[in-house]
Amino acid sequence: MTLEHPDKVHLSPEDRKLLHDLRQQRRGRAKPAHKPGLGDRIADKVAATVGSWRFIIAQSAILLLWIVLNVLAIIQHWDPYPFILLNLILSFQAAYTAPIIMMSQNRQADIDRRRAEHDYKVNVKAELEIELLHHKIDMMREQEILRLLNVIQRLSAHLAPEVATAVEGESGAKA
Repeated sequence: MTLEHPDKVHLSPEDRKLLHDLRQQRRGRAKPAHKPGLGDRIADKVAATVGSWRFIIAQSAILLLWIVLNVLAIIQHWDPYPFILLNLILSFQAAYTAPIIMMSQNRQADIDRRRAEHDYKVNVKAELEIELLHHKIDMMREQEILRLLNVIQRLSAHLAPEVATAVEGESGAKA
């Protein structure tokens, strides 16, 4: 294996195809998510409003005012105790608010799911790219080791006659 052919990597055919597809997505960029329609924007506004402290405080103040005005009868009793009209209004509000909030939550869940899928694809791509980099580094190490071995063999071949003469000279001097 040589570095001139980086396609010859230890990736399975499925991984190679997946990496190719992920690389193409980066180049082409992901399709932009569809723009939210009027209903989606209204659902988001309602959910943001109903889920705010401003709404809770305002609604609590209105409820308190409603109860005080009807209990003290400062103005005519339009909803005497047990406040049936108030219960009807709150039930009506809850009946419409809950599905609208659910629509907004479902849309947000879809957005979160798409983001999670994108993150997963990015992680897979990073994993495959890192695997390729590891393989390239291993190939470079192998090539460097082969070069060093060739140099050592050439030096050994070049120095072998001189070493043999030196060894023979030492053994002759000892005898």
